[in-house]
Amino acid sequence: MSNPSDFFSNKRSGFGMMPDMEEEQFLLWQNLLEERTGMCLAPQRKSFLQTSLGIRMRELGCDDYEDYYKKVTTGSGGGIEWSILSDRLTVQETRFFRDPDAMAFVKNHLLAMVKTAPQDRSFDILSMGCSSGEEVYSLAMLADECLSHLGFKYSVTGTDLSTVVLRKARQGKYPIRKLETLPASYRQRYCIAVENNEYQIISGLRDRTCFSQVNALNLDAFPVSGLSIIYCQNLLIYFRRWRRREILNALADRLVEGGILVTGLGEMVDWQHPNLVQVDSNKLSIYVRRDNNNQMGGR
Repeated sequence: MSNPSDFFSNKRSGFGMMPDMEEEQFLLWQNLLEERTGMCLAPQRKSFLQTSLGIRMRELGCDDYEDYYKKVTTGSGGGIEWSILSDRLTVQETRFFRDPDAMAFVKNHLLAMVKTAPQDRSFDILSMGCSSGEEVYSLAMLADECLSHLGFKYSVTGTDLSTVVLRKARQGKYPIRKLETLPASYRQRYCIAVENNEYQIISGLRDRTCFSQVNALNLDAFPVSGLSIIYCQNLLIYFRRWRRREILNALADRLVEGGILVTGLGEMVDWQHPNLVQVDSNKLSIYVRRDNNNQMGGR
């Protein structure tokens, strides 16, 4: 007589249940992700990896992790499949004005930089790991509020590894629930209602933004410099500490004198740079690039 549990196990398999991922298989995928993106997937995120792989494998009719690994890493279609998969593995949560304290500092610093800036200066801002664009548009709203009425130009560039979220970011369309953290004054000024109960960022603000696929491991291939603000929150936590230092060093070199680097609180507590001064705060992790007189402020 068959075991009743076998019957239910078979029924679950029929509905597309994926087998549990063995430790060796997890390590295989963990190493691949780190090798190609630099992101280190912690052991406690094994269930996330298993779920993400499982969804894609079911779409392909595959039920073996190692077979799918071979598909991703070999053959002419491996690169295409990796692109599809990495989009799903690297997308991070974001929202408008996610860190109000950091955003307030950015606004005040922009206002301070304007006081000594020549009229032809452009304030260029970079958002690393921008996901679906909420952070980019938050920074653009601040810049527009601080700079436009004074005649200063500005731009905000958002980068991410996922081409899928970058396409969404360029559209600048969000369901109304996504606007919950957006101050009402900004919503009224920078958003318009569109179809399907969504809102879209106005074209005048979208035109000041640019979105680009960038791997944080290959910043040397990203020709951007002279930045007034670099916003890099909730990205470094996915990298090993030595990689975090490399990324921060590369970003620091792209700041103008008086520019600021904003990181997540606790993401890199022991990092120092000879040309940067850390802001004294227990709520913020922000560094200011020294000017020629070793003073903080705009050039």
